Amino acid sequence: MSVTIKKVSTARELDAFVKFPLKLYKDCPYYVPNLLSDDLSTLNPKTNAAFEFCLADYFLAYRDGELVGRTAAIINYKANEAWKTNQVRFGWIDFIDDPEVSKALLDTVAAWGKSRGMEEIAGPLGFTDFDPEGLLVEGFGHIGTMITIYNYEYYLRHFENMRFVKEVDWKEFLIKLPEALPERFSKMAGIVLEKNKLKIRKLKRSDIAKEKYGQKLFNLINECYINLYGYSVLSPKQIDQYVKQYLQFIDLRMVSFIENEAGELVATGITMPSLSEGLRKANGKLFPFGWFHMLNSLIFNKSETLDLLLVAIKPEYQNKGLNSVLFLDLVPTLIEMGFKYAETNPELETNTKVQALWGSFDHVQHKRRRIYSKKL
Repeated sequence: MSVTIKKVSTARELDAFVKFPLKLYKDCPYYVPNLLSDDLSTLNPKTNAAFEFCLADYFLAYRDGELVGRTAAIINYKANEAWKTNQVRFGWIDFIDDPEVSKALLDTVAAWGKSRGMEEIAGPLGFTDFDPEGLLVEGFGHIGTMITIYNYEYYLRHFENMRFVKEVDWKEFLIKLPEALPERFSKMAGIVLEKNKLKIRKLKRSDIAKEKYGQKLFNLINECYINLYGYSVLSPKQIDQYVKQYLQFIDLRMVSFIENEAGELVATGITMPSLSEGLRKANGKLFPFGWFHMLNSLIFNKSETLDLLLVAIKPEYQNKGLNSVLFLDLVPTLIEMGFKYAETNPELETNTKVQALWGSFDHVQHKRRRIYSKKL
């Protein structure tokens, strides 16, 4: 029978939308599910500040009454204005290995976007860069991470058969932590700190709220990432949302902040224990027992692998050796905490400055992901 596409219009349909991957990937050992509550919050205009400048609809694909695919259609007007494009994004896309299903979903997004004046379709992309993005094209035999997409290898064939083309790639690296940080890092970091009048700042949980340090952090990210592919500057409302969403879970021992003599935040490195196994055991749900699996991954039974969530260095301080300061502050602590490996998470293939940071460590590129696009 033919494929039927239905726009999500009820709470029950939205629930089916976020749960579909749990069925599709139930036998895949590498898939890491999102928390369903997080997806529901992100997709809800009442709880996602990105809807200040985004428009979105969600679609389900059915064949013979069975749910066989899903996708979101998104227009980020702020990003389109910044990057001088008229682009409709597809995100949260999953489908069975049936070309009619994937084509019906992407044709729906294309028509939805074209009716709103868009001239190009691209994805997988979310509302902003803080949503999972990029189709996995290499590394299918590696477990996913909390902030990335996992997809079956057949997705590539579907996109390429529909004449989608590569727009940009991200690389991901697996880094082996040394048993001890080489002495040269200590010497170099000391010189960098003294020459640039910088200091390492270790925060307490109370400092974040008292000094509005979360806002400082995301303002730094805005400044550092503004020229990276598709980035749309976070609004104050979005920043407040992400501070509440993320910072309360971060172990501050695993974060490095560097300030200048005026007390301004000029660089940061943020890491956290891998939650991949905890999320797999939780299977998308915090209750009744998902919270235990998450807590176990964070505290009691940490993985030997950590996620390097981000590195951000203020533009005028780049190429001045601040990476050695971040390493000096973080790596000995991470080694002491028992971590042996670090996942970098996605880095644009053109972002050679960040990739150069890993040259001092034993590392391998183990994953690659891609944005596909096509003119409408």
